[in-house]
Amino acid sequence: MSHVIDTDVTIIGGGIAGLWLFRRLNDMGYKALLLENATLGGGQSIKSQGIIHGGIKYALSGNLTEASECIAGMPARWRACLDGEGEIDLTRVRILSDHQYMWTPGGLGSRMATFFASKALRGRVDPVKRDEVPKVFADPGFKGKLYKLNESVLDIETVVSELIAGLEDRTLKVDWDQDSVIRFGENGDITAIECTAGGETYEIRARRFVLTAGEGTGDILQRWGVTSPEMQLRPLHMVMMKHKHPYPLYAHCISTDIVPRLTVTSHPTDDDQWVWYMGGDIAESGVKRDSDEQIVRAKKEVEKLLPWVDFSDAQWATLRVNRAEPKQSKLLRPDAAYCKAVGNGLITWPTKLALAPNLSDEVVKELQGADIEPSGNEAFGLPESLPRPTVTGPFWSGYFD
Repeated sequence: MSHVIDTDVTIIGGGIAGLWLFRRLNDMGYKALLLENATLGGGQSIKSQGIIHGGIKYALSGNLTEASECIAGMPARWRACLDGEGEIDLTRVRILSDHQYMWTPGGLGSRMATFFASKALRGRVDPVKRDEVPKVFADPGFKGKLYKLNESVLDIETVVSELIAGLEDRTLKVDWDQDSVIRFGENGDITAIECTAGGETYEIRARRFVLTAGEGTGDILQRWGVTSPEMQLRPLHMVMMKHKHPYPLYAHCISTDIVPRLTVTSHPTDDDQWVWYMGGDIAESGVKRDSDEQIVRAKKEVEKLLPWVDFSDAQWATLRVNRAEPKQSKLLRPDAAYCKAVGNGLITWPTKLALAPNLSDEVVKELQGADIEPSGNEAFGLPESLPRPTVTGPFWSGYFD
């Protein structure tokens, strides 16, 4: 048998950007459906460091454009949601740290102190008082300077769980290689998505199809025959260190370059240890190194920057990640969420985890500009027999004992 499912909006891709949009549209009364081919949040989202980035690096480069100022408002917007005062209720999300820190190795302190006190960064970067120093830095061996940023670090699994809570019956797990296909019309529109489950076929129609599939968007565009916009992949080679050191670290080690020398976030494990997740320059330059070489480099960096901490019993591993973004010249990072209408589709990339709310703004603006109003969704839901995508597990799952 064949069943038709009519929606206002069908979202393809269940990362943080797709989920934020999905929650917001449902809250507005749109009949919105979300399709995911793997786990919710299991791609770029879980492999991010969970930092609600506020664009400080643009100030460090002296490049404060209108677009880069867009991201400056994201920490406050997320904080409102975490406090139960924003457009989405995230009060049950686990906050790993209220602040991200920046530290300078010895020798850079005086030069950076003057810059951090400048008008451009006033209220966004604050020196850390002696009695507020994180315990990992409370050692005589630390000779640098320490600053506090208004950037929370979140547990991504709990963000995903909260965004999907109560909307599970409006999600569908698809398999593009087996039982699901996107149909394209002669006029360039997406006509429908067909899925087969339990011997029955479901034809999903929408007034707008929104692509939030990250890296997977490139494959859809190719099948669709869309050549603009193009997608770029910015590869990273992240480092993971599991250890028993009692104190977490949430900080950027700042050098004279725009890219932090090392960015570390800490994630608690079920066996009462920590996984330190390391990005920054080491992840960008590390794409040319194999895993063993990357681990050797990371060990040297940690020993050089945190020589007072003993990590001799730590377990190490690496993780390769592709950041999917709209194509820029010289692989530059876009500094705002991206949304472009093509036929009855909206092609999007959030470009950064923190910009998920900004991306939802752009999609809502496009819907309203096309006079696509909510049709009401109180009775909307898929049959219980259809498969649902589940929430992703930790990014380090399977890498350590």
